[in-house]
Amino acid sequence: MVILEAIREALNARKRRLLLFAEAALPAGQYQAFRKLVLDELGTGGLEQDLVRIVSRATQGTGRKIHAGKEVPHG
Repeated sequence: MVILEAIREALNARKRRLLLFAEAALPAGQYQAFRKLVLDELGTGGLEQDLVRIVSRATQGTGRKIHAGKEVPHG
C-alpha cells in the first residue's frame, strides 16, 4: 500500500530524530535502554503494527478510505 509506505517513511524519520536527541542527552547505557524502548513501542511490534491494521481496515472492501464520519452512510 502506497499510503502505508509513506506513513512508515515519515515515522522512521521521526524515530531517527528522536533517537538522535536522546543520544545527545543521555549517557551511553541509558541511551541504549531508551533506544530499545522507543523501537519496541514505535517499531514493527508497536505503532507500525497498529498503523498496518488501521490502514487495512480503512481501505478494506472498496479500496477507498473510509470517510471521517462527516457523511451520512448509504445503505
